[in-house]
Amino acid sequence: MDTLTRYARDFRKGHSLSQRPSFYTLKIMSRIGRTLKGYLFWTYERGSFHYDVMVTLILAFIFIAPHFINFKDKPTIPPPHPTEIVASADGKTYQVEAAAVDAQDEGMVRTNFQRLLKPITGAVTVDRVEQVRDGSGHVVAYRAWVRR
Repeated sequence: MDTLTRYARDFRKGHSLSQRPSFYTLKIMSRIGRTLKGYLFWTYERGSFHYDVMVTLILAFIFIAPHFINFKDKPTIPPPHPTEIVASADGKTYQVEAAAVDAQDEGMVRTNFQRLLKPITGAVTVDRVEQVRDGSGHVVAYRAWVRR
């Protein structure tokens, strides 16, 4: 089949001459396809231009992607201290469950509070102790103000 007949057949099917890819376009597409295939199967030698491009793309993904993609990875919340000592942001107020303090009078509460806080804060002086009560009036915790 000669070239004129082929163009006439394509024209009847609705193809124009400008829609047909040229030999040069097919050659470029083939070269791009081979390059992408080489990237996919990692066939380039170490130290070559294409190897450096692949490594750069991987590093860019590692360092830039977290700014644009939400991977939903959050740090785990550490478990509370066994005695569940809750500290304020300024580090001057601490709260401990009543069962951990286990005292009858305020002097014993201060002493037990200092004993519980010593491994965490070091030597401190308890200035004031306050009872924390639930809705029914039972003491559930003690809150203390300390200074170093």
